[in-house]
Amino acid sequence: MASKKPEAPPDAQKFPRKFVPVTQGGTEQETAGNFAAVMTSPELAAYRVINGVEHKSGMGENADVPALLAELRGQAVAVNGGSLTRVEAMLMNQATALQSLFSRLAERGMGCNDAVPFECNMRMALRAQSQCRATLETLAAIKNPPVLIAKQANVTTGPQQINNGVPSPRAREIGTEHSELLGADRGERMDTGTAGAAGGSDSPMATVGAGDRAEDR
Repeated sequence: MASKKPEAPPDAQKFPRKFVPVTQGGTEQETAGNFAAVMTSPELAAYRVINGVEHKSGMGENADVPALLAELRGQAVAVNGGSLTRVEAMLMNQATALQSLFSRLAERGMGCNDAVPFECNMRMALRAQSQCRATLETLAAIKNPPVLIAKQANVTTGPQQINNGVPSPRAREIGTEHSELLGADRGERMDTGTAGAAGGSDSPMATVGAGDRAEDR
C-alpha cells in the first residue's frame, strides 16, 4: 500500500507568489492603515501597469508579485540616494527601441504604393524619431546638467532698482542734456545776454504839485 504524501502546511508559500504583502498591525486600525499605504504606493501602481502589459505575453504568469514590488521599491530608493545608473540605462535602452521602431515604420512606409498608408507609416516613423531625439536630449541633460549664470540685482522699496553692470547709453544722454540746459551750476540758468540801456519812452515821473491836489480829501 502506497504511503500518502505529506501535506504542505497551510502557510507554505508557492512560487511564483500572486499576492500583495501587507504588514499586519497590532490593531485593526493599524492593519487598515498599512493596507491603504500599500494600495497608494508608487511601486504597486507600477506593478499594475506592468502586469497589464505582460498579461498576454506569458511573462506575467511567472512574475512573483512580492519580489517585483521589492525590486520597484529598491529602484526608487536608489534614485532617492543619488544613483542614476538605472535611469541612464533606461533612457538609453528606450532610445534604442525607438530607433528600431522608426526604422521598421519607415521600412513599411517605403513599401506602400498608396498615398494614405505611406503617409500614415511615415508620420508614425517620424514621431518615433522625434521621441528618440527627445530621449537622448534628456539623457544628455542628466549626464551634463546646464549651468545657469544670473546677474545680481539689489531691489529697494519702491520703483528704484540698482543693477550691477555698465550704465545704459540712455542714462548718459539724459545726464548730458541736463548739464547743457542748466550750465555749470545746477538750478541756475545761464544768462547769455547783456544789460540793455533805457529807451526814450521811459520818461521820469514828476512829483505832484500843490495845485494839482484835490480840495476834498
